[in-house]
Amino acid sequence: MIAWDILSDGLFAAIAAMGFGSISDPPLRAFPYIAILAAAGHAARYCLMTFAGMDIATSSLIAGLIIGFGSVFLGKKVFCPMSVLYIPALLPMIPGIYAYKTVFSLIMFFQNISSPTQGQEYLQALLFNGAVSFSVIFMLGIGATVPVFLMRNKAHSMTRGSDKF
Repeated sequence: MIAWDILSDGLFAAIAAMGFGSISDPPLRAFPYIAILAAAGHAARYCLMTFAGMDIATSSLIAGLIIGFGSVFLGKKVFCPMSVLYIPALLPMIPGIYAYKTVFSLIMFFQNISSPTQGQEYLQALLFNGAVSFSVIFMLGIGATVPVFLMRNKAHSMTRGSDKF
């Protein structure tokens, strides 16, 4: 049952990532690698949150690192920039429900600004959901870009026909 949960999490992330990737029109040869990166990153975050008890931000950082390092190594095979692989793979991990609740709380805060108790509740929800959304998106971005700086020669030689890889 646990293996099914992990596999289904990765499968749905892979499908979503291929959908997000199709918007930016990458080469067809990139789609399997986008799916692999998304499945690996999302399944890793799921496992870290579910079984290791990590918070969503730290798990997202580790998942971003997995996707970032994976895009360095797989980008050479696909012969396309890292961003073609890692941006669609990261998008299924954007915390949409927290972002929605942030905007909803902001709207409700302004609608209930004359009521101090309700306004305080919505302001608290706004800060909580906004902090979670921001931290997860920030950690995903950091995790995906750190490999560019750590493996600079490999990341920049990816589409240049270089033998440095």
